[in-house]
Amino acid sequence: MKRSPREITIEESSPDTGAPLMISPPRIFSALATFCWLSLGSLAFAQEGVQPFYIGTYTSGDSQGIYLSSLNLADGSLAPPTLAAELDNPSFLAINGTHDHLYAVGEVSNFKDKASGAVSAFAINQDGTLKLLNQEASGGRGPCHVLLGPDEKTALVANYGGGSFVSLPVAEDGTLKPAASVMQQAGSSIDKSRQQGPHAHGMFLVPGTKLALGADLGVDKVMIYDVTDEGELKTHDPAFIAVTPGSGPRHLATNKSGDKIYVLNEMASTVDVFQFDPQTGQSQHLQKLSTLPEGFDGNNTTAEIFLHPNGKWLYCSNRGHNSLALYAVDPETGKLTFVEHASSMGETPRSFQIAPQGKHLLIANQNSSNIVVYEINQENGTLTSNGHQIDVPNPCCIDFRFD
Repeated sequence: MKRSPREITIEESSPDTGAPLMISPPRIFSALATFCWLSLGSLAFAQEGVQPFYIGTYTSGDSQGIYLSSLNLADGSLAPPTLAAELDNPSFLAINGTHDHLYAVGEVSNFKDKASGAVSAFAINQDGTLKLLNQEASGGRGPCHVLLGPDEKTALVANYGGGSFVSLPVAEDGTLKPAASVMQQAGSSIDKSRQQGPHAHGMFLVPGTKLALGADLGVDKVMIYDVTDEGELKTHDPAFIAVTPGSGPRHLATNKSGDKIYVLNEMASTVDVFQFDPQTGQSQHLQKLSTLPEGFDGNNTTAEIFLHPNGKWLYCSNRGHNSLALYAVDPETGKLTFVEHASSMGETPRSFQIAPQGKHLLIANQNSSNIVVYEINQENGTLTSNGHQIDVPNPCCIDFRFD
């Protein structure tokens, strides 16, 4: 019999391997789980010392959509996950600055009989549940990333299958309007198995500007766009930052001043460091480092990259090696020095997120359906498992709500 999603500890492990015991959650929640959901809503949004967060998933298995949990800041434990909204393949989420709306991609190839995915707008209720406001076509197949623009009046979307970057205006009531611009990518790169065409993988803002950067795995470029006041994307001059052919840029991070860009390359398992002029868009390559240990010869693709809020440490996830790579950031040059690899305590760490207070890091292991909590050493950024984890079906995104 399957068990309901709950918190488990690392001590609950396989006697043969010592690996965490993975428990698949049921597709339909019981009355008890519903009661826990209502209790969680009360605690997560009213009790001090509890940080709520949402979990995006793939719904090909037991998942039904977007889930809600919370992090106890005192002991690092997690609340049992509960269903916040039903949605097909909500693989990436974005919460607005006033924390009352959530936007989610629907990573599908057909929406309302169009060759497109979907983007959904939700109102966040007081108990943390989500109310669907409306949905719009994403402007391309397989949307995998959503971000709110510089003034949060625009939702910026990357369509992996369709190979396009799209902007959708956000109305005053939080609903989405139809796409204002669709920047269809073109071209290919040297790996014909994965780079036969464009594959837009993520959009990211340059702090203090109206520049948006779009990582395209298929053409080995990070595109540079201006976001207009009307919510449109315009090609910047220069139009892109190039990476080594065959790298496959996926996600990126910028420092707070916007003059350093860290590009995570999915296919090559590398990080590129660029000096960047946020006023002109000019860039200079500074450094390239592997995310893998020397001598590793297994299959691996990278997934997520984040700078710690203090700017001192950079983390990247490895799917295959099943780890997070940690680098120290030089405060003057922005260059990286490798520090450690930390096990993800599961399979395929597609996503991770640093809690707003900067003391905890949560890893979402997609294929083992668990989210694991780590304590961040405030002196050197190293990670130590605190023994807490929860079962969540096919997790692929974590987004904290700041209250």
